[in-house]
Amino acid sequence: MKLPTALALLLLAAPAYAQVQVIQNPTTPADSKPNDPSVPDAYALSGQFERVVVLRMKNKSDLLRGLEDMVKQQGIKNGVILSGIGSLRGYHVHQINNRDFPTRNVFTKALDTPCDLVGMNGYVVNGVVHAHMMLGTGEKAINGHLEPGTEVFTYAIVTIGVMNGTDLSRIDDKSYR
Repeated sequence: MKLPTALALLLLAAPAYAQVQVIQNPTTPADSKPNDPSVPDAYALSGQFERVVVLRMKNKSDLLRGLEDMVKQQGIKNGVILSGIGSLRGYHVHQINNRDFPTRNVFTKALDTPCDLVGMNGYVVNGVVHAHMMLGTGEKAINGHLEPGTEVFTYAIVTIGVMNGTDLSRIDDKSYR
């Protein structure tokens, strides 16, 4: 079986100790439906930040779990992840690896690779964290969706603009097309 070109390049770029796993997501009924002409190609939501919350995670804490715990503790239903900085003891991310439904993801886990958290963005939708990160190892940049097991080194600071009066429920719904 021949590996997709993107995966082959990822394997060449990944350190020898990084674990790379390709996962084909299960097909859902939404994957086979055509685009609905009543759904606009683009749309806008308006709102205001109710408040801005700055979160800090300490050494050896799980970055995703810390974000999830603080979102719950702070009562954040909907929000925008505005920024994130810090340093990490390792990382676990995933990226999309295909162009047609169902989606296929490449998970990269390098829990012993120290890196800087150069940036973070994303959303909190109905209390669920959907965070993407940009990381730097000194040799390369890594980007992807934050996964469990990404452990903080010195500290991590994440800023969230809270928009609890704005309905973001469809903003990251792949079936709304």
